Amino acid sequence: MGRLTSLDVFRGITIAAMILVNMAGVADESKVYPPLLHADWHGCTPTDLVFPFFLFIVGVAMTFSLSKYTGDNKPTAPVYLRILRRAAILFALGLLLNGFWNKGPWTFDLSSIRIMGVLQRISLTYLLASVAVLKLPRKGQWILAGVLLIGYWLAMMYVPVPGYGAGVLTREGNFGAYIDRLIIPQAHLYKGDGFKNLGDPEGLFGTIPAIVSVLAGYFAGQWIRAQPVKSRTSIGLVLFGIGCLIIGWAWGWTFPINKKLWTSSYVIFTSGWALLLLAACYELIEVRRVRRWDKPFEVLGLNAISLFVASVLLIKILVRTKVGSGENAPNTYDWIYQNVFASWAGAMNGSLLFAIVTVLLWVAIAYVMYQRRWFFKV
Repeated sequence: MGRLTSLDVFRGITIAAMILVNMAGVADESKVYPPLLHADWHGCTPTDLVFPFFLFIVGVAMTFSLSKYTGDNKPTAPVYLRILRRAAILFALGLLLNGFWNKGPWTFDLSSIRIMGVLQRISLTYLLASVAVLKLPRKGQWILAGVLLIGYWLAMMYVPVPGYGAGVLTREGNFGAYIDRLIIPQAHLYKGDGFKNLGDPEGLFGTIPAIVSVLAGYFAGQWIRAQPVKSRTSIGLVLFGIGCLIIGWAWGWTFPINKKLWTSSYVIFTSGWALLLLAACYELIEVRRVRRWDKPFEVLGLNAISLFVASVLLIKILVRTKVGSGENAPNTYDWIYQNVFASWAGAMNGSLLFAIVTVLLWVAIAYVMYQRRWFFKV
């Protein structure tokens, strides 16, 4: 099987969703429709599916990029160096986004820059999952996934944290936050969303179960590669997806579904939704050849990393530049939101329309890049 177009479309849908929720989320929470916000703590909204979908997609793509090295043709040192190089670039891009415009444009405060983040977690999970795929047989990969999820659950629920006790799933009292504080200086942990430098929603310890989000995608990719391009392949993905939803939901009763802790139940539950969306894309595009709807998402998916970085930089510029002078001058985002959208559409519709227009802007940019064959890969 050559390039899996349905995977590019799945990636593009995820990028579009990320831009939509990131842009809408800049507004005050009272001005945003709840499905476009993350769950405050336990629970899962549609927005909470975006990040694990990225990891799942990385795993599916690994099935094709590493396939030549998983048989008798064992990987050599240059293969591992390429994997390490890609992971290092992703991590560096994450640091760039974290440090951009701390005290002005392109100024980086190394004394307080946040070390972890979205791209950093993608980097580490890609690196570790790649090594697992190249070093372990298929059975060993499944065993590893189970050990990581169960081990994480046991550690989070039963290992006592000094000053808090065992099984305290708060921002600062959970075992993962404690480990992160031991490894990462507190000045370099997450400041926002109530964490106050006492933990990190993309911390090091929470990266352990996130590896399984990548492996889940890899297992799905293996299934696709081994099956004919027929509806029964899509049905298999659907059945696996429904099974994951049930298992994740049931596990959530004892180990709550929580994105910021990346709980084991969250891994399985979100992998279920990823399998269902992949099945839909696969069935429509690869099996039924229904292609009139997918081009905007395909062009987004073909330049996912560059659009990810550029869209986050744009949001930071909009938030940290002002229209007018004086202390009360609104930032550029608020000025556009109030004067172009909210003034006639209302508060919640205004934030939604602003986000939709931003997505369309990036689709247009992605089309230009596609037509000029500008594909930026890491």
